[in-house]
Formats: sequence, C-alpha cells, structure tokens
Amino acid sequence: MSAVASERIMRDRRPVQAPPLVVDERIMRDRRLLQVPPTVVEMLDADEQVALIARIKRLLVERDATLVAHYYTSPELQELAEATGGYVSDSLDMARFGTDCTSSTLVVAGVRFMGETAKILNPEKRVLMPDLQAECSLDLGCPADEFTAFCDQHPERTVVVYANTSAAVKARADWVVTSGIALDLVRHLAERGEKLIWAPDRHLGAYVQRETGVDMLLWSAACVVHEAFKADGLRKLRAAHPDAKVLVHPESPLDVIALADVVGSTTALVEAARNLPAHTFIVATDNGLFHKMKQVAPDKIFLEAPIAGKSATCVSCAHCPWMAMNGLRNLAQVLETGDNEIVIDAAIRERAALPIRRLLQFAQQRKQAVLGNNDA
Repeated sequence: MSAVASERIMRDRRPVQAPPLVVDERIMRDRRLLQVPPTVVEMLDADEQVALIARIKRLLVERDATLVAHYYTSPELQELAEATGGYVSDSLDMARFGTDCTSSTLVVAGVRFMGETAKILNPEKRVLMPDLQAECSLDLGCPADEFTAFCDQHPERTVVVYANTSAAVKARADWVVTSGIALDLVRHLAERGEKLIWAPDRHLGAYVQRETGVDMLLWSAACVVHEAFKADGLRKLRAAHPDAKVLVHPESPLDVIALADVVGSTTALVEAARNLPAHTFIVATDNGLFHKMKQVAPDKIFLEAPIAGKSATCVSCAHCPWMAMNGLRNLAQVLETGDNEIVIDAAIRERAALPIRRLLQFAQQRKQAVLGNNDA
C-alpha cells in the first residue's frame, strides 16, 4: 500500500468513541515560557553563495563528511545535500541514512534532537551541526527531569514518545514513534491491555487518541509552527479554491485536521502531492516542505494554509525559526573548525537506542516503511 493510500481521510470516517482526554496541565503552568527566536533567513549575494557551495563541497571531501538535511531546511541546503551524495528526509530517516553511508562524519542540518538521534544510531561516527542552538519547541516543551518525574507518578503506564524529543527523554521511554506508524503502534499496545503516557505533542496525541480510543495521558507541548494553523482561515481559503486538496500534518490542531483530505507525515504529504490527481494543494505544514513538493510535482500549485485566519498572505509564512538557523555560512564554518559536535552520555545513548530499536523491529514485523514517515 502506498504512503498516500495508507493515510486516513478524516472527513470520510467516523472517529472512534474515545474515553475522556487527560492532559497534564501542570506542565503549562509551571514550565518556563519558550523563548522562540525570530526567523532570520540567510541572505547571500550570488557570488558569495557560489563560493560557499564550492567551499563546502571541498570540505565535505576533505573531512570525510556527509551532509544530511531535513525537509524544512532551505532549498540551498537540500540541493547541496543531494548534490554531494547526502540525503534529504525526516529526522529518523536522516539518522538511518547515516548508518548506511561510509563517511566518518555526519553533518546534520536540522534541529538539535535530529543530531542526537543521528548520534544514537551512529555512535561510532562524529556528528556535527551548523548551530547547536537550533532547538525544537516540542523538545524544549518536554524537559527530561519534569517528564521523568511525571512518568514516575504513573508507573503502571507504558511510555510512548514522539521522535521529536531529546535523547534523555527517549531514554525514559518504552517506545519511540513516528507520525506514520503511531496509530498502528498505539493500537498494538492497546490490544495488549496497556495504558499509555504520550509525549510531547498534545495535538498529535489528541489525533491518535481520537482515532484509537486508547486510554492516554498526554503531555502538553506543541510545535510552534503547526499549532498556529487556524481552521477558520483554512475554510475560507478552501472556499476560494474548491478544487484544491488539503494536506495537513497531524501536529496541527484537531479542528484543522478535520478539514484535511490527507493527514500525514512529511513524506506522506510529499507522496500525496506527487500522486493525487489534483492540480492545487493547500498545505498545513512548515513551508520548507514546499521545495520537495515542487521537485516531485513541478506543474502543481501549492498554497500555504493560513495562520492568522485570513488567507495565504505573508501572515501564513509558517517556517520553523530554529530550522532557519541552518545556513551555508555556518555549515562551512563547522566543517572548517569541527565545532558543534553532538556529545551524548554513553548510558543515556544506549538507553535511548532501545525504544528506537523497538520501533524499527515493530515496523519490520508489520512490513511497514517506518522510515520516511517521521516528521520534523
């Protein structure tokens, strides 16, 4: 079954009758407010860009390094990764690619948890990042000490965490999941009679809980990009483009998901753009994904789902400010200096690898392609 066929068409199925949703509101009261940086896009003139790309290509060879980039990074970084034998995908697939390449160094263009995941699965390799301050609101919204204390209060529950978490949080988990396999895994655990703790994304957790009816305690964090999509604006934009298909990432709020034709991971949304016969798509995810969508479907039109509830104007520019910290300049610098190396305590790394391996084994048993079905 294709990635598109496997995704749920929300408006064509009736939600499972679910038990009351329980969210740990203590987290919202007590944790410090996230300091979200302004989005700063790297500005280069043509000559500097050409020179930097040539320099980076040379350094990748000299340092025995391979560049892997997330879908949400700039088109320049994505194209450079693919042009130099690297890879562009989601975080878990980026990390797994590293296990197959022969380079001694991986350079991860993305956010910090992605570099950590690459190190967890490739402990023998050196893992560098253009900027170690490139964080993720889901990761920041789930501090390991608070999460561990919360889990300790509910020892009877199985702990399931999304891939968008730190190594320390993964080390406390029983399972790591991606958005593409979350429904099947949660149903599998429910069949075994297990009750769950889900972290960190409350919107993805609410979607999974509504679809499965499983007893879940939800941690209360969210992606700053996906949480900003607004259903009222999406309705208006869809009315203006009645033939458009709506593609939504499940980190979005439930009222936005309810308007989707396809709900899916980054890779699933790319496949929907490629395979669906529609000419126009309204897309509710980070607009960094548009580059890959336009690569696979160059004749199609992609509109940004509104954030401010008005239409696809500049207020809709949904782009992760931490992803924007990755650029050609700091990529060249880290290759020159060898700075910004990901270092994880060995005990944490080994413990964090266990729930990831469980995920991969589960996917293999189900003969599912978990890789390419993560987000972020």
